[in-house]
Amino acid sequence: MKQAERTMAAITARRGERILGWLAAAALVASGILSRVVSPPDADQGDLVRLMYIHVPSAWVSYLAFGVVFVSSIGYLVTRRTRWDRLGAASAEIGVLFTAITIVLGSIWAKPVWGTWWTWDPRLTTTAILLLIYVGYLAVRRLPDSPSMRARWAAVVGIVGFVDVPIVHLSVQWWRSLHQAPARLLALPNVTASMGIALGIGFLAFTLAYLYLLAVRLRVGRLEDRVVAEALSPHVGQPADVLLEEATAGG
Repeated sequence: MKQAERTMAAITARRGERILGWLAAAALVASGILSRVVSPPDADQGDLVRLMYIHVPSAWVSYLAFGVVFVSSIGYLVTRRTRWDRLGAASAEIGVLFTAITIVLGSIWAKPVWGTWWTWDPRLTTTAILLLIYVGYLAVRRLPDSPSMRARWAAVVGIVGFVDVPIVHLSVQWWRSLHQAPARLLALPNVTASMGIALGIGFLAFTLAYLYLLAVRLRVGRLEDRVVAEALSPHVGQPADVLLEEATAGG
């Protein structure tokens, strides 16, 4: 846990945030060029297949974000340190955003291919449930007045809700589905090398973008905690820095 906390602190420091920002911007530009210019259109779907270069990496980021929520929820329940709770909240917000993007782009893709914006396909249905679970997670964070109770309840939802992630990923293999099989970075079937490279760069670019957004959101979260500590300080008779240190240490 301590090593994970040190790694998290290094990544989310201002210098790490700036580096992530530049790397994410460069990777997104490279992904855009590869997917729009270098990669050829699909033999059947034409240019419509280019949605894949955003849709699939967005789905990956949602898995990654909710995986971080799962780990941070366990971390909070074990240590009671607010940095784990803050990490879970920040990652859940980003995960909800990218899950919504995945669903919207999937619907746009489905209309010309399947003839409908939405169908209760196992992949689509379980993804919609996943979105609702983590919207509920964010709602739970606003229910209790006690920050510690809020964090505990959210951590439980973050752990239990993650069960749906492997269900979403494997749904096309477990049930009859219109959706194609899960994407793989290696040995992609029926695609050219340039399409595979473009998709791989897309995965990298969206992962870096996730890390950058996470670093920014964590910095905002720390500022929010300081504002709360400074507001409480006169009422409890302790300096704001002491209150922040106690919360960080699990007090």
